[in-house]
Amino acid sequence: MTIDGAAFSATFVTLLVIMDPPGAIPIFLALTGRLSRREQMAAARRASLVALAVIASFAVFGQRILDYLHISLPALQGSGGLLLLIVALQLMVGHEGEQNADVGVNVALVPLGTPLLAGPGAIVATMLAVQNAHTEGSWVAVGLALVAALAVVWATLHFAGPLGRLLGESGIVLLSRIAGLLLSAIAVQMIADAVIAFARGA
Repeated sequence: MTIDGAAFSATFVTLLVIMDPPGAIPIFLALTGRLSRREQMAAARRASLVALAVIASFAVFGQRILDYLHISLPALQGSGGLLLLIVALQLMVGHEGEQNADVGVNVALVPLGTPLLAGPGAIVATMLAVQNAHTEGSWVAVGLALVAALAVVWATLHFAGPLGRLLGESGIVLLSRIAGLLLSAIAVQMIADAVIAFARGA
């Protein structure tokens, strides 16, 4: 079996651009800034594994799941945008500490694992890559690309802790407000894209 290099490269680059690991750093620090270094590392690991599980599940069973539940891709995108908007508002008003109540477990699942990393964009991109894979080598290439992209995400978040110590508590607070503003813009864009998709389908 020969692994399809073109499929691997295309999928890997697409997922990295969509998940944007450097862009996730300020949000990760804002949500985990008050956790210990060990807890931050655990949150980074859990978030990456959750994203891998969610994206892989949708890549294999996604269309069947959506069809069975009568859910469209725009609906999935809109719900993800609303969830991110709630988190963004909490960051902007200084209530992000509530996210850390369970030693980083909740924050690793939502919003870091999903929908920030395993968002509609990454899910749809992977589903399309699987649909376009017509050989065993292509399917393996898509799977390896997904694992490789999330390995980069994990490494980026894993070493975000030292940056947090460099910024200090006041720096993290400032970063939280900025991250909340940026995250709210991302959320609104996701909702707007969902509305446009609904309008086109109507």
